[in-house]
Amino acid sequence: MTELDWAEKYRPQLLSQVAGHNKAVEELMSWAGKWKHGIPEERAVVLYGRAGIGKTTTAHALGREMDWEIVELNASDQRTAAIIEKVAGSASQMSTLGGGGMKRLVILDEADNIHGNADRGGERAILELIKKSSQPIILIANELYDMSAGLRNTCKPIQFNSMMSRSMIPVLRQIVESENIVCDMGVIEKIAENANGDLRSAINDLQAVAQGKPRIGLEDLVTGERDTKENIFKVLAKIFRGTKAIEAHRATFNLDENPEDLISWIDENLPVQYTKEADLENGFYYLSRASVFLGRVRIRQNYNMWRYAGFLMTAGMVVARSHRYSGFVKFQPPSVWRKLGQTKGMRLVRDSTAKKIGTHCHVSMSFTRSELFPFFRVLMDDTEYAPKVSALLGLEPEEIAYLLETKPATKKVTKIYEEAQALIEKETEHEIEVFGGFSASSSSGSERKPLPEKTETNKETKGKTKREPKKEVESQKSLFDF
Repeated sequence: MTELDWAEKYRPQLLSQVAGHNKAVEELMSWAGKWKHGIPEERAVVLYGRAGIGKTTTAHALGREMDWEIVELNASDQRTAAIIEKVAGSASQMSTLGGGGMKRLVILDEADNIHGNADRGGERAILELIKKSSQPIILIANELYDMSAGLRNTCKPIQFNSMMSRSMIPVLRQIVESENIVCDMGVIEKIAENANGDLRSAINDLQAVAQGKPRIGLEDLVTGERDTKENIFKVLAKIFRGTKAIEAHRATFNLDENPEDLISWIDENLPVQYTKEADLENGFYYLSRASVFLGRVRIRQNYNMWRYAGFLMTAGMVVARSHRYSGFVKFQPPSVWRKLGQTKGMRLVRDSTAKKIGTHCHVSMSFTRSELFPFFRVLMDDTEYAPKVSALLGLEPEEIAYLLETKPATKKVTKIYEEAQALIEKETEHEIEVFGGFSASSSSGSERKPLPEKTETNKETKGKTKREPKKEVESQKSLFDF
């Protein structure tokens, strides 16, 4: 048992064992309790929060607590429309083997990553699944706004915040006691602090340090300590509230953000952190100079210039400030990221539609978006041409709706898609008939009787000498036998 992954070995089996998420667990239990009295208005919930904090564990613990059968479809599986309807769709409609009104819990992991060709139609299938389901459904996501607006609005959101180190300490102590390991004072507290709110990482760190040892001390953490990344909020605090430019610049060395992302963070928070006009002007001056270097990196692919951009956007902010500002102002993530997250699904549909049209017309996707989309929108407005165009390009309902500038669930989109599928089936049947006719004619032709040889008439033989008998020609035995 000592060789097992401790994060899996000590995974909570019941909701009462889940630590650090009391509010989220209460919301989840309240939602689950409504299923005892029939089908609630909110048939699905989405558990969202950073990785490693217990979302999937809590979902499975709820299933055991409620005595529900669990059906899970995770990110390693393809989440196409056909697979979701086959696995999760049937699970959401059928009763359990035990009978007696037992429920079946459907868990869909990484619901914010249902994009691309591998998951074609998966999002639409999940929406239909939630609307028609007679069983509880739990979606799990790291970023709520990476999900489409339609999927977000269909589910009840329940947020899982990062765990406080004080909530991790009892869990780590219990593991140490179960493994009969003696810990010196401060060891568990240090491991919990280094985990940055990720309980799974804290348990993995503890196992890496303690496994095979009867006792661990602070000196063992020198070799066993994780290479933790600097938190973006701590870096921003050193940039906007620090006193030394070199310290602000060095704070970014262990930051898990590239300069393109860091400049978005600084640009978003600069106007609310610096309220004096002169400081704000100087700050944006240095930030604009950093943006120039980032542009040169993109054009020339010379990443050595990142160092100049990084120094200007960090040390430059400290130099731009004339005095230290009092009071606390909360740092905000870049609003442009939130907008991009909200439109991610639409942009994927736009690109897939442009790719299909561009492939058929032998032009680029950018030319299709700028020049051909208006033309194809006119075609799709015509009731006669729309099904034919959809069948020719193989458009999905989302792509049809994008060209029509409407929602996929409208009757017009559904009608065009169904007529297009009928045309495709009809064309397929026609091709099979043609292929079958070709085979029949070729096979029947081999059974035909040979035509009778023409005989020479008396008129043709008159005046001609008797033909010499033909010499027998041996067949060619090999490639070199001429």
